[in-house]
Amino acid sequence: MIVKFSRHAKRRAKLYNISESIVEEIMLKLDLENGKHEIITEVLGFKYPLKLVVDVNDNKIIVITNYPLKKGVSNESTL
Repeated sequence: MIVKFSRHAKRRAKLYNISESIVEEIMLKLDLENGKHEIITEVLGFKYPLKLVVDVNDNKIIVITNYPLKKGVSNESTL
C-alpha cells in the first residue's frame, strides 16, 4: 500500500508533532476497504488519542487530516 499525505495533513502533523512514520504504521496495520474512514486510536507518547481521516482507493491511502482528539475533555476550573 502507498500512503500519501495531503498538504493539510502534513501541516497538522507538524503542528502537533505527529511523525508521518507513526501514521503510516497505523495505516499499514489496518485492513481498510475503499472509501473514506475516520480512525481513532491510542498511540504511545501522546496524551490524547489520534484521529485520522483517510480516503482509500485501491492500493493508495490518502491521509486527509490527523490530529490529537481532545473532544470531550473539559478544563474544569474551581471557583
